[in-house]
Amino acid sequence: MANELILIVEDNEKNRKLVRDVLTFKGYRLAEAETGEDGVRLAKELRPDLVLMDIQLPGINGITALGQIRDDPAIRDTPVIAVTASAMTQDRQKIMAAGFNGYQSKPINVKDFLAAVRAMLDQKT
Repeated sequence: MANELILIVEDNEKNRKLVRDVLTFKGYRLAEAETGEDGVRLAKELRPDLVLMDIQLPGINGITALGQIRDDPAIRDTPVIAVTASAMTQDRQKIMAAGFNGYQSKPINVKDFLAAVRAMLDQKT
């Protein structure tokens, strides 16, 4: 459907730009945050359809930010995909055990990334 609101929580400008460009091209609306704290704040304010969360962030990390999202009844059911360079098997297991709905490794594979975003949004409806 596109036009859904996606919150990108990523501190690296180049990574954020790539995700922004790919998602904008597909017609999604975007909000962006560079820290875990700002990501949680924007998730509460904007109630996005999906959050794309880096794990290594300044301030609180993505796992802590996810915990704060899950603790808020208003946004706890928001799907959150971890987008991270932590690609080791044990990292992925730890991230998924923390409660993320999905996992994408960096650098992103654009086709796989878009398919994962679409699949997550389609599950929500």
